Amino acid sequence: MELRTLRYFVTVAEELNITRAAGILNISQPPLSQQLKNLEEELNTVLFVRGKRQLTLTESGQMLYRRAKDILSLSEKTEAEILSLKAGMTGTVSIGLVEGMAPDIAAEWFAGFLKEHPQVRFRILDGNSDDLIEKMRGGLIGLAVITAPYDQQLLNSFQVGQERMVALMRRDHPLAAREGDSLEIEDLLPEPLIVPSRKAHIDTIRRWFRKTGQNPDIICEMDNYLDAAALAGRGIGISLFPQTAYILNDFLVSKEIKAPDTAVDYLFVWRKGHQLSLLEETFIDFVKNRYGL
Repeated sequence: MELRTLRYFVTVAEELNITRAAGILNISQPPLSQQLKNLEEELNTVLFVRGKRQLTLTESGQMLYRRAKDILSLSEKTEAEILSLKAGMTGTVSIGLVEGMAPDIAAEWFAGFLKEHPQVRFRILDGNSDDLIEKMRGGLIGLAVITAPYDQQLLNSFQVGQERMVALMRRDHPLAAREGDSLEIEDLLPEPLIVPSRKAHIDTIRRWFRKTGQNPDIICEMDNYLDAAALAGRGIGISLFPQTAYILNDFLVSKEIKAPDTAVDYLFVWRKGHQLSLLEETFIDFVKNRYGL
């Protein structure tokens, strides 16, 4: 099977009409029909059922259509990558970053990668981990830094950072004046709380309070760490967010939370079984080398 023949077949399979397909391919109808006949003879199968008005793919034709699309896509990708190698590594890495430590972690990667490949560019999309996973499913991004937990059947991953959830409050809040740098869960019971909107984080926070027999008073759920810090600074409530929400805010005090599962793991992820570009694969290898993987 030649690539040209597969392109002919795919076009006919999508149009289900020889005349229209021939027009798209800019060839006459008889040679196109002969190419399809030769392909069926080569595979010893029937690919189309010929109707009065249009063609219909057989089961064999449907299978070949799926495989042919993959083969042609791989061929185009390979050609583009070879041309890219000749010109030096070029292109754009689209990567999703959760707030918190992820931008600082990725900035170090970008700086090192650009020294080796100065023609590469980066496109960053933000959101919480669930948002970024959906963008990855939709093909908007190929790579991301998210926080655990995640679907291990869907994503390849390795850990690139960790920090702890803390309680952020105004400096004049009574708990801020409490001796020590940590709080018990019971200390937070009467307080209005601002928490991350991701369901996994909310479930973790609710588990912290189970031993008290009472539910936390969650008054606000949000994605943006800096906004959560701003609300705490206005005295709206106490924000339970990763420590990085405290960056560049002298009006807040952070206290560690004495509870299990307060660690937030940052993970570099990409989809399993998803065809990556040479640039994305090179970037993954670069990041792995930074972590001795």
